[in-house]
Amino acid sequence: MQRVIPRLGRNGPRRICAVSYHDMATSPGDQTDTRLADLSRYIYGTTRLGDDKIQFADRVKMAHAAMDAGVWFHTSHQYGDALKVLRAAFDADRKRVPRMIFKIGWSTIQELRQTIQQNIEPLGVDHMDIGQLCLGGKLAEEFASGGKCHDDFRKLREERLVHRFVLEVFPWTSRLPLAALRAGHTKGVIDGFIFYLNPLQRFASNELWDLLQERNEPIVAMRTVGGGDVHRLRDVPGAAWKDYLRQRAVEIAPLFERSGCKTWPEFCVRFVFGFPQVRTTVGATSRPENLRAFLDAVKTIKPLPSDIQSQIVSLQYRWSDQTDLHAEPWSM
Repeated sequence: MQRVIPRLGRNGPRRICAVSYHDMATSPGDQTDTRLADLSRYIYGTTRLGDDKIQFADRVKMAHAAMDAGVWFHTSHQYGDALKVLRAAFDADRKRVPRMIFKIGWSTIQELRQTIQQNIEPLGVDHMDIGQLCLGGKLAEEFASGGKCHDDFRKLREERLVHRFVLEVFPWTSRLPLAALRAGHTKGVIDGFIFYLNPLQRFASNELWDLLQERNEPIVAMRTVGGGDVHRLRDVPGAAWKDYLRQRAVEIAPLFERSGCKTWPEFCVRFVFGFPQVRTTVGATSRPENLRAFLDAVKTIKPLPSDIQSQIVSLQYRWSDQTDLHAEPWSM
């Protein structure tokens, strides 16, 4: 079965290609490329498990609910005491420990190896299914230029300490991933790219985004609902942690209302899976009802109406030029 997928660019569809549902994990000319095809369509983000304002037992219960769903997890030792919560949940039934993506970094290979241990040792696991490379400083520059770090990443794979890597991207870091991808330095090392991608945020620069689509690079879409319900972000003072999100919610809300979607999670999921490169969406919650909403949204995914998808894409090109590209690190 095939569907026609528009390659959406700054001014709408750039080219059209027919893609088989069975081949959506393949790259052009490479029908064996199934990188990240084994990810669950929704990944449970564990940031809220580190919120000590919520009772520890309730957070463990939430972790069990996500484990029961059989989805992948995304976690980090930076998320408060989330690893302690996960350890308690995992120890109750080691046969159900989920596959996981971990954040690792930073500026040297020594720091990278240290953060690997800081994540896996508290959980009582001996490897990472996927390491999310959060590179900075010398290590990021070395990565972009094809330096020795690529051999170090391969060694981590050979040791089976980290099975695969995805590369984290932000607007203020897009320059170096773009250089690495253009030069072919990511091949054989990076299985995909991970960044905020939802109707309100696309945290890869326009140039990098175009190249990711052109190369059909696998994408892990972070922050499923962009920080909350679009009407709440638009209408409730303080609901948006930065005013740019409120302003974007003003523009997106009419598109959501026209879409026919019953819920904001449904709209967000249908948007990101409108791009064949997207393998999964990562969304965090501490509430079982929100987890059910995420799981319901990925049960049957239909594309958004093409005009609405195209309008969101056009907005994101403008937002990237006007705001994202000029943002100070961690200001968005």
